[in-house]
Amino acid sequence: MFETFKNAWKIPDLRKKILYTLLMLLIYRIGSFVPVAGINREFIASVVGQNNLLGLIDIISGGSLANFTIFAMGISPYINASIIMQLLTVAIPKLERLSKEGEEGRKKIATYTRYFTVVLGLVQSVGIILSLGSSAVTSTSFFNYFVIGVSLTAGTALTMWIGERITENGVGNGISLLIFVGIISRVPNMLYQAFQAISVGEMSFWVLPIMLVVIVALITAVVFVDLGQRRVPVQYAKKVVGRKMYGGQNTHIPMKVNSGGVLPLIFASAIITFPEILCQIFWPNSPFYVWYTQYIGVGSWVYMIIQALLILFFSYFYNTISFNPEEISKNLQQHGGFIPGIRPGRPTMEYLHRVSVRLCFFGAVFLSLMALLPSIFISVGGSMMGSLMRAFGSTSLLITVSVALETSKQIESQMLMRHYKGFLS
Repeated sequence: MFETFKNAWKIPDLRKKILYTLLMLLIYRIGSFVPVAGINREFIASVVGQNNLLGLIDIISGGSLANFTIFAMGISPYINASIIMQLLTVAIPKLERLSKEGEEGRKKIATYTRYFTVVLGLVQSVGIILSLGSSAVTSTSFFNYFVIGVSLTAGTALTMWIGERITENGVGNGISLLIFVGIISRVPNMLYQAFQAISVGEMSFWVLPIMLVVIVALITAVVFVDLGQRRVPVQYAKKVVGRKMYGGQNTHIPMKVNSGGVLPLIFASAIITFPEILCQIFWPNSPFYVWYTQYIGVGSWVYMIIQALLILFFSYFYNTISFNPEEISKNLQQHGGFIPGIRPGRPTMEYLHRVSVRLCFFGAVFLSLMALLPSIFISVGGSMMGSLMRAFGSTSLLITVSVALETSKQIESQMLMRHYKGFLS
């Protein structure tokens, strides 16, 4: 991976893209230290530290929530807006037709997603303000609440803009890179907390070496699954045109084990935490909220089961969107290709669908296990071990490794494209 970046740096155009990406990420990190005016940060930091849900959001946002900066809401409004728009695209025929109109249709849906993100950001910021109470603000005046709401909504819009600019003009997926940077930025703080816990006797010294072994094993597993694919063999029939014979070559269809990447995990986490966020905002003292946090909140067994089912659903959902067996079987039949032992047409489509479903199930099970590890470690080793696992392993580790691999692949593909261009010219 490091050799890839070293070679990419030698290409001027690619070097500009990398520098642009780093500049945008730097702006994002600077914004993560710009505080929102009129807030009692000590009170908010203590609340975030005592709440599992807010602690998880704080890790993904890179500490912006605990410090209550302009990026305190992170990209959660954008993720929720994207989920809702993608589900509406399947449910509403007009949006479905729009998504199939090529680049122009996708641009319109992206525009709707942006507007919806700002609306969700405004609603979420108002909810956060209402749920904070008088202890979290320096003044209860309307102007102070207005400034806080506008600052948080503007931060959401700016975060979305930075992510889209990276995707368009830089390297890698902008939103994924923002999550990646947010998680990485929390590692030094979590290490400091771990050493503090060891020094005061709250945690055994042997926890860190054990965690290191677990992290190495998890990285190996993530890389193995992320790069894993099944290669379905394809043969092409020979064709005689005039006096020449064409075709007859052997190739394969690469089918990834984890075709959805880390998106099913992110979307499942966003949806399952959404009801608790709503309860915390609008009904913080209600009996329902107390019951919900006790039996369905973050870390409970019901929470883990629902999260696993949601990951399974989104894995199949993205597999259906990204892989179309019917279209592939038609293309193979039109070009004289076939899978050995499988008849062309509908049998080929059914075979490809069956293989993709099996691979998708394995990938979903792996994602579910990764998502459940922090809760398991909390129940076995206490909250500190669970916090370390949440920061260094499981969801965070899966996101960081997947984003690093995907960014490296994009850089390699751009290097390959430029190499071919220079060779042919």
